Amino acid sequence: CHWLCIVLLGVLTGAVALTIGILLGHFAIDKGSSVPDWVRDASRDVDESIIEKFLAELDTNQLRENLRELTKVPHMATTPGDEATVDFMLKRWQDPNTGLDSAWRENYKVYLSFPNKTSPNKVSVGKTGYLVTWFQNREKVYKPDQEDPEVVQPYAAYSPAGNVKGKLVYANQGKMSDYELLNRTLDLTGTIAITRYGGEGRSKKAINAAKFGIVGVLVYTEPYDMNDGLVSESETYPHSWYLPPSGVERGSYNIDFGDLLTPYLAAKDDTYRIPKEDITGIPPIPAQPIGFEDAERLICELDGDDAPNEWQGSLNCTYKLGGPGFKSTSTFNNSNVHLDIYNTERLEYSANVMGIIRGSVEPDRYVIYGNHRDSWVHGAIDPSSGTAVMLEITRVLGKMVKEGKWRPRRSIIFGSWGAEEFGLIGSAEYTEEYFSKLSERTVAYINVDISVFANATLRASASPAAQSVIFTASKQVKAPGTTTTVYENWKQYSNRTSPNYGIIPNVGFLTGAGSDYAAFMHYLGITSMDISYFYDRSKTRARIYPAYHTAYDTFDYASTYIDPGFTSHQAVARTAGNVLVRLADSLLLPFNCSDYAESLDQYLGQAVTAFEEKLAAKGISMEPLKKAVQLFRDTAAKLDRLIRDSDLAKETPLKVRQMNDQLMLLDRAFLDPLAFPEQYGFRHVIWASRSSSVPTFPGLADAVEKAESTGLKEDWDQAHKHISIVTQAIAGAAHTLDDVI
Repeated sequence: CHWLCIVLLGVLTGAVALTIGILLGHFAIDKGSSVPDWVRDASRDVDESIIEKFLAELDTNQLRENLRELTKVPHMATTPGDEATVDFMLKRWQDPNTGLDSAWRENYKVYLSFPNKTSPNKVSVGKTGYLVTWFQNREKVYKPDQEDPEVVQPYAAYSPAGNVKGKLVYANQGKMSDYELLNRTLDLTGTIAITRYGGEGRSKKAINAAKFGIVGVLVYTEPYDMNDGLVSESETYPHSWYLPPSGVERGSYNIDFGDLLTPYLAAKDDTYRIPKEDITGIPPIPAQPIGFEDAERLICELDGDDAPNEWQGSLNCTYKLGGPGFKSTSTFNNSNVHLDIYNTERLEYSANVMGIIRGSVEPDRYVIYGNHRDSWVHGAIDPSSGTAVMLEITRVLGKMVKEGKWRPRRSIIFGSWGAEEFGLIGSAEYTEEYFSKLSERTVAYINVDISVFANATLRASASPAAQSVIFTASKQVKAPGTTTTVYENWKQYSNRTSPNYGIIPNVGFLTGAGSDYAAFMHYLGITSMDISYFYDRSKTRARIYPAYHTAYDTFDYASTYIDPGFTSHQAVARTAGNVLVRLADSLLLPFNCSDYAESLDQYLGQAVTAFEEKLAAKGISMEPLKKAVQLFRDTAAKLDRLIRDSDLAKETPLKVRQMNDQLMLLDRAFLDPLAFPEQYGFRHVIWASRSSSVPTFPGLADAVEKAESTGLKEDWDQAHKHISIVTQAIAGAAHTLDDVI
């Protein structure tokens, strides 16, 4: 039977090849009839004149009006304002003159956390029997936007409700090392900790605190980290881009992305949901964010030793650790800090708005472009700057399609994701529902969330395979306010030395879950990128634009201080849109495997420097990993040569499709669903999230650092295991770049 099957397979293969040859020969013979459209279409490549027309049509006035419309009212997920933006997106994408081929909404029933409108969260200082003072639960009004009744009070989403009190301690960024330092000299049991944003994830500040017996956590925005040290009202918004003293950064306090009750399942009405008690990664104790004005009133009254120099900030005092509690000369002496948190959790329907332009040649290959729609308040920068860009891209492309001037080779899917601020929910549920189809058919995912943090330079993070297409696109766009291109301007602000290209712009890696690329990159292994305009790091140490997640992130703020002429919005639209068209229209996908090899070399070098001696001392060799990276480098170079030497327009469609599949599926080859069993959604062994500070293979880095801290044999065994996991993933990916074996 074995040999008979081989013979039959050979006959069948020969018959198919002969049939294709006859068809191609038939149409190649001039019989006085025109060549069928499918023959021309099959070899059609990207049309540079189409890209030029597209870039010219992207308009700053349209971008301005998009943002104005999107920010008229607060639109937190599932609120009436969010529903209004759903309708607005559908109206635009269903427009008969500039809309897409089709557009629709998809609902998910998701688990969200809200403050209680009738019982606001409270932070106060009190002694037995009476209240000393309480702190504001709304931000100060400077413009009519802050007066909108739908402005949600500052809160920590997914913080449990509770009424707790205790003496106050200052715990810097809430890292484990911060609490450990405090614990050396203070009894933290029953205390309240005040921490600053940065250095550790929101929820981890509370999760770490609970391990030391702390009963509640406050989180504030440190003006040294956000405002370049400025604290006065006269120096902050509305007089500059800096955060006012009462500004409070809202946020979701959870680790995992996606709906928390339906991990790995789309959150539909009848989907199985885990018990709420089984949710992990959310605070086990009450947490609440506050402004630095209120933080100053607390921190500057603390007793105890001076905090370390690196814990100091820009508030008007020397930061103390706490006694625990306040100094004897303070009005707050012998007082407790009280946290009264009334958050509630409930299931709500959240919508993704989806739109599509159908491909003409390969409709079963998708390029996906997305951004979330929901915000914490008005959300002018986060996320509406990105949505304004997406709407302008779809207006121009939709008009070209409606007028019959263009249709992409591959299908383009646009996604306006819901409930991102609560943990990337809309995009995660979409990838869970359409897991098989997206895994098999998606070429790339482009994410433009905050399109404009500021107006100095482009910033991009991406799978290394996508570096080249981003460079190509950025070389065709003029940088606002300069005489040079976005590419050259970017290179001036942020660059690295490549062994292959010399000095080039620095493209970051998508190593965490900071936006909606996470489910596509980490869960599905789809080549992804995140594109924005950014600020000059030499002129500010702001960890993000200062009005982030506050009531001051408004159209006025964006149009006055971030991008007054909307030229940076336009530059992002032109760059990201250029990338989109090239991915959708190029005969051969514009990905580069050797760029991926260079990044693996970079990671290998870091791993060897940091870990090789330590591993060797335990009898663990890194030689297999080195050989795997070399194999990948060699096979990538071989495929690149094959592509370079091929006349693709004369190749059979099946040959081009084969090469494209190799390029499309490259990131998928690095997936291992068993590599990180304790981390939801992280399956990509190269770019998964890591806790280690060493920029290298995440599983290996975290395993070695844990083994070093414990010294346990089983932890060194885990380090060995992760070397094997990443070695075999890289070697396996290399094998996919060979044409046969």
